[in-house]
Amino acid sequence: MDASSDQIAPALLGWYDACARVLPWRAPPGAPPPDPYRVWLSEVMLQQTTVAAVKGYFAAFTRRWPTVTALAAADEAEVMAAWAGLGYYARARNLLACAREVAARGGAFPDSEAELRVLPGLGAYTAAAVAAIAFGRRAVVVDANVERVVARLFAIGDALPGARPAIRVAAEAITPDRRAGDFAQAMMDLGATICTARAPRCLLCPLSGPCAARAGGEPERYPVKAAKKPRPQRVGRAFWIERDEAVWLVRRAGRGMLGGMRALPDDGWSARGDGAGPPPLAGPWDSAGTVTHGFTHFGLDLHLSVYLGRDWASLPAGVGEWWPLARLDEAGLPTLFAKAARLALAGTGDGD
Repeated sequence: MDASSDQIAPALLGWYDACARVLPWRAPPGAPPPDPYRVWLSEVMLQQTTVAAVKGYFAAFTRRWPTVTALAAADEAEVMAAWAGLGYYARARNLLACAREVAARGGAFPDSEAELRVLPGLGAYTAAAVAAIAFGRRAVVVDANVERVVARLFAIGDALPGARPAIRVAAEAITPDRRAGDFAQAMMDLGATICTARAPRCLLCPLSGPCAARAGGEPERYPVKAAKKPRPQRVGRAFWIERDEAVWLVRRAGRGMLGGMRALPDDGWSARGDGAGPPPLAGPWDSAGTVTHGFTHFGLDLHLSVYLGRDWASLPAGVGEWWPLARLDEAGLPTLFAKAARLALAGTGDGD
């Protein structure tokens, strides 16, 4: 470890005191820690999602469910609908499971990293973040921004993901015993605003002095990333069935892709066959076009078919529900099916 590493925490915390981002789930630098519920909720929402995208969802969730016990008492369908559009829907299911576990324990989050790891859905990163930010515990918090900052500070040349153990060792070495929560948030802010993936603003960086990547003249080289594998493309079919200003929606299976969400019926395009399957309607059907959507590990071309018949009685009872078109935005459709709905409405003349 570079001898200058003992300069890092004081320099970074000084910068954070002057330049910390103002975020709705944070306490100002040096202030008492924020409510653990708000820290935990924000960290779950921020996983693989931008701050800009999360702000509105965080405000809506905390208005509707201001405490962890309020969230624990919520209906799962309402939580999934409120989450719609944030993606990675397993997070919403884990969110509710964790809230109910905390409520069962008396409504208070445990204050240690080890105890937090026991809760549903709290991995190493989230447990460390909550322990440091909400409880002031010394914990090593490494997200993508911190990963980039540390890889550059110490010019860690191994490619990701293999470099992660070395990055964690380096992050451990520079994490201070005091103000661990502020330090974690300062590292996140530095990566988000100064030490960015492209065109890092090294002249404004409080850590430019001890930064090995800057000294080497190639900060953008780090972290080194392995070549991406080609993402496969799948093809599926979804079905728009409309009657009396309402559309037929189904609930997807609780596990797997978009689990537990309201959706249009489809042909089971996912690898696990989680779709509801084609509805038992002989037709006639008409093509409304194709929606293209990207998931983490594959892309999807979803062909949309619109039902033009009147044999609604053959739809199986208890499998779906007629949802009013005027309230379709309240159904909480995931982005894929919201795109398909817009396509159908544009084609039928029911949308703007």
